[in-house]
Amino acid sequence: MEFTPEDIRKFNDNSLYNAVGIYVEDAREGKARSRVRPHKDLCWPFEGQPHGGVLFTVMDTTMAWAVLTRIEKGYNCATINLDIQYTRRELGDLFFCHARVTQSGGQIAYTRADIFDEKEKLVATGQGCFRIVNAPF
Repeated sequence: MEFTPEDIRKFNDNSLYNAVGIYVEDAREGKARSRVRPHKDLCWPFEGQPHGGVLFTVMDTTMAWAVLTRIEKGYNCATINLDIQYTRRELGDLFFCHARVTQSGGQIAYTRADIFDEKEKLVATGQGCFRIVNAPF
């Protein structure tokens, strides 16, 4: 599926992305890039450090976008598994996620993603598995 910048902008305006602070910047050719500016309410239990679930959510979201670029219109994807490793304490106001499809075939797609802080330090890395489902996006 191909997405124009206008398509992505429209999809970015949803309650989950707004609540967490996620913004998908680009998605094409099996790759996706997003950023997250976590709301202060999601920096718990440490001030200035988003809860790990915020980074998990942005990674899951970005991986799914990468998968969506590799499937036909009329299909969607659902997470089967996502394994994340937090490599350092995530401090800051802005984080970037880069995801890519590493292998796909039939109804399964495998992905990898990295999340960086504003200083381009790796704060999390992960791999996921997604099922392609017959459902419109």
